[in-house]
Amino acid sequence: MSNQRTTTLARTLLAACAAATLAMAAGTASAQVRGQIVIGNAPPPPRVEAVPAPRPGYHWTPGYWAWQNHRHVWHQGVWVRERRGYAYADPAWVQRGDRYEFRRGGWARRDNDRDGVPNGADHQPNNPYRR
Repeated sequence: MSNQRTTTLARTLLAACAAATLAMAAGTASAQVRGQIVIGNAPPPPRVEAVPAPRPGYHWTPGYWAWQNHRHVWHQGVWVRERRGYAYADPAWVQRGDRYEFRRGGWARRDNDRDGVPNGADHQPNNPYRR
């Protein structure tokens, strides 16, 4: 084998090892893919917040732990304006094995009968037997 070919092979192997090491290091710390946050340590328990009296036209979203700058940061609960025909999902952490995935809260079209057609476009939104 020529000296030049050996050098090229050694460089290729070194680059592959470096890429594998970086991939493993990134996987053990935390991952943020397409706005998704997955980390290896659980969030602290939720803080106790006083829930204000109901406000017409608004939905209370409780506080939650967010992941910012490699640590958990508390975000206080807030009032958000209601959206007709939508349901609000609160932000939440979901455990998957030894990892924790953050689910961002937000508004989604209501679909009472879970047929994939939002209530606003469904002629029978509460019919669980319709397919």
